[in-house]
Amino acid sequence: MAKFGLLREHDFRQLFVADTISQIGTQISQLAIPLVAVVTLAARPIEVGLLVTVQTAAFLFVGLPAGAWVDRMRRRNVLIWGDIGRAVLLGSIPVAWWAGVLTMWQLYVVAGIVGILTVFFDVAYQSYLPHLVGRENLVEGNSKLEVVRATTQLAGPSAAGGLIQALTAPFAVALDAVSFAVSALYVGLIRKREELPPPSPDRHLGREVMEGLRFVVGNRLLRSIAACTSTFNLFFSIATAMEIVFFVRTLKMSPGIIGLFFSVGAVGGLIGALVVNRVVKVLGQGPAIWISTAVTAPFALLVPAAEPGWRIWLAAAGSIMIGIGVVVYNVTQVSFRQGLTPERLLGRMNATMRFFVWGTMPLGAFIGGVLGETLGARTTMWIGFGGACLAFLPVYLSPLRNMRELPTRPETVEDAGLVETPSA
Repeated sequence: MAKFGLLREHDFRQLFVADTISQIGTQISQLAIPLVAVVTLAARPIEVGLLVTVQTAAFLFVGLPAGAWVDRMRRRNVLIWGDIGRAVLLGSIPVAWWAGVLTMWQLYVVAGIVGILTVFFDVAYQSYLPHLVGRENLVEGNSKLEVVRATTQLAGPSAAGGLIQALTAPFAVALDAVSFAVSALYVGLIRKREELPPPSPDRHLGREVMEGLRFVVGNRLLRSIAACTSTFNLFFSIATAMEIVFFVRTLKMSPGIIGLFFSVGAVGGLIGALVVNRVVKVLGQGPAIWISTAVTAPFALLVPAAEPGWRIWLAAAGSIMIGIGVVVYNVTQVSFRQGLTPERLLGRMNATMRFFVWGTMPLGAFIGGVLGETLGARTTMWIGFGGACLAFLPVYLSPLRNMRELPTRPETVEDAGLVETPSA
């Protein structure tokens, strides 16, 4: 029974099942919504880029205050209402399509509000896990949840491609809406309740946001991780904004083949989730963070090099390496961040990190749309994936490069001289 670990715990099992169902639906929707724009509404490259921009813009505009708000609330409730809201909004797309009134403007509005709810959900989700499983079980908890994400990325895109090809993209989005509703039900079955944080008589949103900013920016280790991830996400977003356009219009791939392509690449995520503990043990925590990015990112260049035929599947095989690197990187650095941060700052730390690392994604998607309109999808992807190959440098040039054991308490970091106290 030891191999099941946290899955023997009722509350973690509910979160695990909720995440599994939601991730399956999300994999369907991530392929279906761009195809609604490209195929159903015949969107131009810049319109597709704008859609991807809107999907992630919320992390830039509400990411920081979201952390302060989440730290004031019961995080379980944030998860439930985030799921319900996204179910309703995504459900409006197939309804509008069925009524013959679906437009790009509705896709923009739905994508924007879903993005806001996702900000709150993700901040609460990462901040809730230490409460649910304990800090000593964070690597196991994150690894098991990464297995879910990787497995659904493996099966989801091919299933999504088949569904879209057989039943149309708007119908597939409806299935994602249902998945969010079921996810909310399972989160509601979690028994463990958080205490509502006591209100401070002098609490102030601006001061709370600044406290989270100072915690992240003043820590050399967190700052280097933020720089690495934000750089990677910026350039990857430039490239992936044009990915569906490239597949459909340049390589003439059908929805089913596109889904199969993403499923092959997702094998890497599953492998990464299964080997992350061993990789960290062999390389050490700090080296695992930068090596996982430096070694695997160049394989992304196989995608813009693809041509109809066998090169498509060579690119898909290269994506396996990307998946391994991303999962090893994410599990290692997220577990470190969660273990390092005091309970009262978890929401703000996660929100600040998301502001930095996801805030570059709408900018990258917009740049990708503009470049795609002027230079074409293939050239845009060369630029984006090429830039992502350099993202490891901030971590490589930091103390993390040689730190086999990362600190798990703020005072340990202070003693090591890795916290910079802002001047008055």
